[in-house]
Amino acid sequence: MKHLFILAGTDFKLIFRDPSLRAFLFFPIMLFAIIIWFVPSLIEKYEILEDYIPLFIMVGAVENTQMFSFISSMVLIDEKETQVAQMYGIVPLSRIQFLLFRLLIPYSFTVLLNVILLLTQPFVHISFIYILLISILTALIVPAYVLGINSIVKNRMEGMIYIKAFNMLVLVPFAAFFVPENFKHVFGFLPTHWILQSIELVSIESPQNGNLLLFLLIGFVFFAGVIYWLARSFFKKHFS
Repeated sequence: MKHLFILAGTDFKLIFRDPSLRAFLFFPIMLFAIIIWFVPSLIEKYEILEDYIPLFIMVGAVENTQMFSFISSMVLIDEKETQVAQMYGIVPLSRIQFLLFRLLIPYSFTVLLNVILLLTQPFVHISFIYILLISILTALIVPAYVLGINSIVKNRMEGMIYIKAFNMLVLVPFAAFFVPENFKHVFGFLPTHWILQSIELVSIESPQNGNLLLFLLIGFVFFAGVIYWLARSFFKKHFS
């Protein structure tokens, strides 16, 4: 636990030294304001937008992951670029422990942010157990995103380019809601598709619990496989 606080403290010092990272700390505040106050007033003015309530909730939940996806990615890229990462070889932590300690706090904060968002959003009532499951699943975007970026890039310049590409990959499954029903699962090869499908189901009045649990299960299994594969690649690239 001591190592966790030391590494977390180091990360937060870097965040507050770097204006580009510090600015992202205000992102959830803006997102909450949009979902809780701005969107409801917009729907009140334009009733046709009621059909898109599931999409608003999805955008809020997925975008809630972007703060720590960006911050943690850039912190680790900075360590690799400045060769600080090589010094972790003398730290009394295994590589798996190192990874858990670096990602546990960002992941946990992201879970908490989405629990609060889904509890306070004014559109639909969602059972707390589903809020918790969806929040736990959605927050897995953070480790997948961070490991993916840091398995590829070598410096901050490359990082900014690939971050934009990863953002697009995360958002591609939104297209499933604008295609015929029979074709919506063509986006199932992307793990975020199963998050969005789960959120759509809990956003309707009488969700099909069987399908919801199936989508959640697929999402967890999918993310577990992706994170395992990315972690192996990360270990090879980040400490070399």
